[in-house]
Amino acid sequence: MKGFRGIMAGTLILEAIVVALALPVVANLGGGIGSGTGYLVLGLIIAFLGTCALLKHSWSAYVIVALHVVMVAGWFTMTALGIIGVVFSLVWVYLFWLRRDVVKRMAEGRLPSQQR
Repeated sequence: MKGFRGIMAGTLILEAIVVALALPVVANLGGGIGSGTGYLVLGLIIAFLGTCALLKHSWSAYVIVALHVVMVAGWFTMTALGIIGVVFSLVWVYLFWLRRDVVKRMAEGRLPSQQR
């Protein structure tokens, strides 16, 4: 599952970049970087990057889900943040589904690398 951790880390980094691109919107429309919305966006960026270091733990999936719940709840402070949260939540649902499918195929011995 090391390869899947790489995909997860890449997705978290992409997500941090996309959320960082919301900073100019917060600066112009959300009350500025020093507002609560600005601190929320900065906290999410730091949390996404920090979660990359935690991916080897089994509980990291719960951290990722919690971050997305916070991001979707951010819809009430800034609509763009909520939309980004919904889009990336759908990406993570797909990634977790793929992971479950690979684990199932691995247990059954049906992966191409397991064939002789």
